[in-house]
Amino acid sequence: MRLEFEQPLVEIDERIKELEKKQKANELAVVKEERQQLYEQIYSNLEPWDRVQIARLGQRPTTLDYIYAIFDDFIELHGDRTYGDDAAMVGGLAMFNGKPVTVIGHQRGKDTKDNIHRNFGMAHPEGYRKALRLMKQADKFRRPVICFIDTKGAYPGKAAEERGQSESIARNLVEMAGLSVPVISIVIGEGGSGGALGIGICNHLLMLENSTYSVISPEGAAALLWKDSTQAKRAAESMKITAPDLLELGVADEVIKEVMGGAHQDVQKQSEWIAEAVNRSLEQLSALSPVEIVNQRYEKYRHIGSGQ
Repeated sequence: MRLEFEQPLVEIDERIKELEKKQKANELAVVKEERQQLYEQIYSNLEPWDRVQIARLGQRPTTLDYIYAIFDDFIELHGDRTYGDDAAMVGGLAMFNGKPVTVIGHQRGKDTKDNIHRNFGMAHPEGYRKALRLMKQADKFRRPVICFIDTKGAYPGKAAEERGQSESIARNLVEMAGLSVPVISIVIGEGGSGGALGIGICNHLLMLENSTYSVISPEGAAALLWKDSTQAKRAAESMKITAPDLLELGVADEVIKEVMGGAHQDVQKQSEWIAEAVNRSLEQLSALSPVEIVNQRYEKYRHIGSGQ
């Protein structure tokens, strides 16, 4: 399936198929080169709405894909010790460059059945309580916390609200602000609303090049502003929700380059680039004392939007 902005590739792909059938090798080589140039041109000039579409791709690598590619000896831990386990939020212990860390993240499914099991990456209160339990454990044993953000938002269902969805996210915000170990959050797909922020209070916020981070979806913003959700493309352009925009605004600390065509094109290479960015952040933050880590996090959020 072609994304909207990839439509110029359709005609040239048809030409390639015809030439392959006719076995015209010389002409085929020329057309394939033309396609590669067009492909690179398209992905070098992406609009905000184009990035939204890439961020939402079902083929994009998930939190667990990156965990198994980047970390060693991952041991997943379950449950919030209050209600139950939430498959939409995963976390546990792992080794990174020979040192212990705690990794946490939203987990989408790979197909319909898996998405239903994972609730499409939309966590319940027990997911955020599980995440907080693991963070406080990491704080106690002096392990850095690395979070992967990838959700449309926290689950807004009746049962989630009855079990304290808003309170669980709010508690995470308060507790994460005071953690005395380095916290690095990485937006790998969609970072939607409080559901993303529930594991997003950090010392360094990293974003993949084609990820988004926003208080509301473009469709939701369009419905509120213009009473027309079909104006989502217009909203995406004005909301400044892409990684380059948020880096300029001081919300993101680093944009991690993506593989041409999106992270799903080469998961191993993308994982290597994420690992390099995480290592850079850990090297900077590891030089700080516990008090300095808390202060650095405070100053980061204190100055967002101030122009400093």
